[in-house]
Amino acid sequence: MKTLTLLRHAKSSWDDPSMRDFDRPLNRRGRAAARTMGREMRALGLDFDAVVASPAMRVMETVEGLSEGYGNRLHPDYDRRIYLASVETLLEIVRGTDDAHARLLLLGHNPGFELLALALVIADGAEARGKLAEKYPTGALAEIELPVAQWRDAGPGTGTLSRFIRPRDLDPKLGPETD
Repeated sequence: MKTLTLLRHAKSSWDDPSMRDFDRPLNRRGRAAARTMGREMRALGLDFDAVVASPAMRVMETVEGLSEGYGNRLHPDYDRRIYLASVETLLEIVRGTDDAHARLLLLGHNPGFELLALALVIADGAEARGKLAEKYPTGALAEIELPVAQWRDAGPGTGTLSRFIRPRDLDPKLGPETD
């Protein structure tokens, strides 16, 4: 059994419209959401054998906030391919993971993360999948159980969504109605 966790970066700032997309930092709400998600990950006992993240500024700052809330440093391998990656590229990264790792955390961007999660997860009518299909907001975490012995066998319809957590589920102030 393999477990893939996809965590979309927290809410980023658009204060400087001339800034390159890659360099955009988190805004205040994003920093709070990252810490909140880290605390929830700790409370749920989530741990990871491997962490791979986009090197975009908003993802690196999300990692910092998660680590702060989690109470333990996440030490990701930064992979430029994750930045605005297609489903095919993300699946290539997942399938290329060392089979010694049972629990993989990827941190990155939409729309790739949402599309990858929907592709991997069986359409079972579960409430969590419905929320995921509705929207994969910033800071959200999707945990997918893959009944495979090797990462290379992960593919469309092979997984089950075991949890989908949005920052606003943990604190309504982190929802879309506020900044």
